[in-house]
Amino acid sequence: MLKYIGQSGCIPYSLAKMTFTEAEMTANKYGPAAGDEEKWQSELTEEQFHVLRQKGTEAPFTGKYNDFHQKGLFLCAACGNALFASDDKYDSGSGWPSFTKPVNSENIATNRDFSHNMVRTEAVCAKCGSHLGHVFDDGPEPLAQRWCINSVALEFEQKDGSGPKE
Repeated sequence: MLKYIGQSGCIPYSLAKMTFTEAEMTANKYGPAAGDEEKWQSELTEEQFHVLRQKGTEAPFTGKYNDFHQKGLFLCAACGNALFASDDKYDSGSGWPSFTKPVNSENIATNRDFSHNMVRTEAVCAKCGSHLGHVFDDGPEPLAQRWCINSVALEFEQKDGSGPKE
């Protein structure tokens, strides 16, 4: 079993000790199973594959959703899972789209990330396991969360329901 820990003193949001089986983590009606990297590579752009599946990062201030103000819902670019509402998006000055909270805490999981000689909390899509970005505890009150997400990891669905918009 994979375990995602909520308020443990170092992960700044409450995912309330959710536990997923390997089968639950790899089940995905929107795309290939989480471990099928060859299939993911054929379905995603090169940049999406690098960020979503290889845990890369787009350059700051280059993503299409950094300075984006339409109303709607941000979805996982890999599987279509609902991640963030535009009402929770704010300008953190970081160069990446930032949100105060996920649309549903069950749609995003976190992992400890020790890469680049830092200790951070990685945000991943709970449905397909794709890397989205990181969550920090320096956001606006009352939650003090900054979900710093790569634009390339997102698709946008307008509030009027007109479907994904690039």
